[in-house]
Amino acid sequence: MRANYKVEFASGVFLLLGIAALVWLATRATDFGQDIGKDTYSISARFTNVGDLRNRAPVKIGGVTVGLVENVTLDPVTFEAVVHMSVASHFNEIPSDTGASVLTSGVLGDRYIGLEPGGAPDMLADGDELFITQSALVLEQVIGKYLFNTGSGEE
Repeated sequence: MRANYKVEFASGVFLLLGIAALVWLATRATDFGQDIGKDTYSISARFTNVGDLRNRAPVKIGGVTVGLVENVTLDPVTFEAVVHMSVASHFNEIPSDTGASVLTSGVLGDRYIGLEPGGAPDMLADGDELFITQSALVLEQVIGKYLFNTGSGEE
């Protein structure tokens, strides 16, 4: 009877460790635990197509997360997607002529905003807008263009 108790206790501990590992993995894979701190400043950028960019997507410079996407809205006049981002305030030396691109992690991965710093002497401030943007490359559109344009060439 005593050996049964030890086996049940050991398997219970093993099960709890497994559940804890799954919760940790889920938070890491979904960027739930990603935090840039409370001290931030806001910037925005306009794109013709953002693909499936979501709120809380990372904003990166050179692969380093410097901020998060706050929200994505549609401008009712120009029908462009306006992306509002929060950048951690300790990244306060980003040039004002920085470009923004909607990029993909891997072939079919999540979308994120990639910033490419320029060389302007003045820096981004709270409320600034990035004017140099590159929209998302949507794989379905590229495949569609390839499929429907291959037969149009002369032989």
